[in-house]
Amino acid sequence: MLKLIKPLIQKNDTKILLIVLDGIGGLPVENKTELESANIPNLDALAREFACGLHTPISYGITPGSGPGHLGLFGYDPVEYQIGRGVLEALGLGLDVRKTDVAVRCNYATIKDGVIIDRRAGRVPTEKNRGLTERLQKEINKIDGVEIMFSSGMEHRFVVLFRFTKSLSPDSTMVTDTDPQKEGSKPLSPRPLSKNSGKVSKIAEKLIDLSKGILKKEEKANYILMRGFSRIPHMPAFYDAFGLKALAIATYPMYRGLARLVGMDTPAIEGNMEDEIGFLKKRYNEYDFFFLHVKKIDSYGEDGNFDGKVREIERFDNFLPEILNLKPDVLIITGDHSTPSILKSHSWHPVPVLIKSPYVLGGICSAFTERECTKGELSIFPTVNLMPLALAHSLRLKKFGA
Repeated sequence: MLKLIKPLIQKNDTKILLIVLDGIGGLPVENKTELESANIPNLDALAREFACGLHTPISYGITPGSGPGHLGLFGYDPVEYQIGRGVLEALGLGLDVRKTDVAVRCNYATIKDGVIIDRRAGRVPTEKNRGLTERLQKEINKIDGVEIMFSSGMEHRFVVLFRFTKSLSPDSTMVTDTDPQKEGSKPLSPRPLSKNSGKVSKIAEKLIDLSKGILKKEEKANYILMRGFSRIPHMPAFYDAFGLKALAIATYPMYRGLARLVGMDTPAIEGNMEDEIGFLKKRYNEYDFFFLHVKKIDSYGEDGNFDGKVREIERFDNFLPEILNLKPDVLIITGDHSTPSILKSHSWHPVPVLIKSPYVLGGICSAFTERECTKGELSIFPTVNLMPLALAHSLRLKKFGA
């Protein structure tokens, strides 16, 4: 797709705004999904006037992680460009990730009698996280001659870098996650999946043992779970691929990491949805493309909190008029994946999408919901096709062929 698009790019002054309502898609509880239960007059009005549909992040039946989900939205085939969560989180925290580094995304968790009772340690406050991470760094700085670097993230999340002195083989990070992705299970061991990943797995195993001793007196955050062993990949820059100067607006580090990986500007910002929208207004004249990420909808879905997810969707709808006042030439509102609260996890279900542009049929859907979007003119399409649609609707693509 990138090879097809690049020679067709033409520049103009249009602005494209991609709003990612993380985990927006859902499933019915008492016959209604979260979107169907929400009072969202502004989103519904857009759905009635403009183009709707659903997109499939990876393929039918495949549940996407946040990394692949966002890469597809950015126009990169997530099967071709497979990127580990560790690198994304590390880049999002602003770490200097080198080619010889292995990055691992970690959670503080609560374990009792060898069983995980909370994978996120009650979403431990960020300040608590910082204190715990500083303690780990103070007591663990090298394992088997490899430098170990910790960096705290938000709530229960943090990152560890294994800094090797020499470049590793491509399969050196093929190590299994230790997070079983569910409570009531024992932590998994970091097993090597290739002949060259044994060293990384052994360092991870020793790190877990050392940290367990350091954290053993903590009431909640008394264990660490590791996932996404990964290294820096090579991929085309967003500007080179699409001719767009891009700004990422995201408070959570991993999503800044995704944007930074493809070359978007990724200033660190803190706060809530209102702060993100304020930052968008402030920088609106400086860029062609904006990626604005809204996280909490997904968090409530993963917690199984149907009502909380509904309220967060409604909160976004209340802010939508402020965004519309900016008058972007193309406005896309969607998610990176579905997170039905009934499943308490990401799912394989197609994700609702809305495109506001002067060049649509419109007038097909009556609301911005999963069921209504199945009727829309965009139909169900692969997520990786969303960026070509954004470029076309902003008149940034020339005709293909004679």
